[in-house]
Amino acid sequence: MSSAFPSRSWDVHRLPSAEGRIFLVTGGNAGIGYFAAEQLAATGAVVVLGSRDRAKADAAMASVRSRVPGAQVRHLQLDLADLASLRTAVDRLGLDHLDAVVYNAGVALDHPPRRETGDGHELMFGTNHLGHFALTQWLAPLLSAAPAGRIVIVGSFAARSERLDLDDPQSTRDYRPKRTYGRSKLAQMCFGFELDRRLRAVGSTVLSVVAHPGGALDSLTPSRPPVHVTRTGERLRAAPAGLLVQGKDAGAWPVVRAVLDPEVRGGQLWGPRVFGLRGIPRREPVPAHMADPAVAARLWAVSGELTGADPHHGFR
Repeated sequence: MSSAFPSRSWDVHRLPSAEGRIFLVTGGNAGIGYFAAEQLAATGAVVVLGSRDRAKADAAMASVRSRVPGAQVRHLQLDLADLASLRTAVDRLGLDHLDAVVYNAGVALDHPPRRETGDGHELMFGTNHLGHFALTQWLAPLLSAAPAGRIVIVGSFAARSERLDLDDPQSTRDYRPKRTYGRSKLAQMCFGFELDRRLRAVGSTVLSVVAHPGGALDSLTPSRPPVHVTRTGERLRAAPAGLLVQGKDAGAWPVVRAVLDPEVRGGQLWGPRVFGLRGIPRREPVPAHMADPAVAARLWAVSGELTGADPHHGFR
């Protein structure tokens, strides 16, 4: 499938050096986040895994170090479902700048009942969107202090078929887990595009970019024990699906390109080349419902009310 936005070749297996740079990956202990962290660590960068579970983060760091000799990885205790903890978490980073953050962490529930964070927000919307929305305010000074800071928001193919209901953003009236998940990811993506518009308006050096992994299945993902184990039988059964989708290692490729490629610009959307589901990363057209400024402005206002975040997010 040809790209609507041709770009120079990008070799996912020969990434440019990022030595001396510092990246934070939320949810970096598993899934897309883990593979993004592993690939970024191979560039020589310092990679911080944001995770609320210390044991899982330790396992992920050990796995990265076993595959990337000399990898510089560290853990940040980070719970996106606890909004009051985020400022302290960023203070614990102890950094004077941050070159990029990947907003990857997320909760996906398959079945009712509806669950809430300690702050009383629906768990998926509260963690996936509101947590990252609020975190941005505290990371803003560090990102602004970098030569060319980036915020990379990890969206989902599931968001394409959803529409936001900003009269009921937290699914209090009609909770359906898969729809609520898709809407939480759509909210993240709308936020990412609106954030970049606002960053450009104030002349910030920070870019906001959105990337998605396409169709990324555990059963097509290479093993990284104990972080992830794919059994031979699972892999064989999933092989036919590999014509259309891919593993989470390849799902991380658009995210990593959005972090590293100097040709990437703010407000862009990056995903897999083949039907947006698999393959090497390429730039994609932004769907109209994700780029609607009126919807985004309302989402921003609602999110601000729910989190108490500075409406400028510290970027002025």
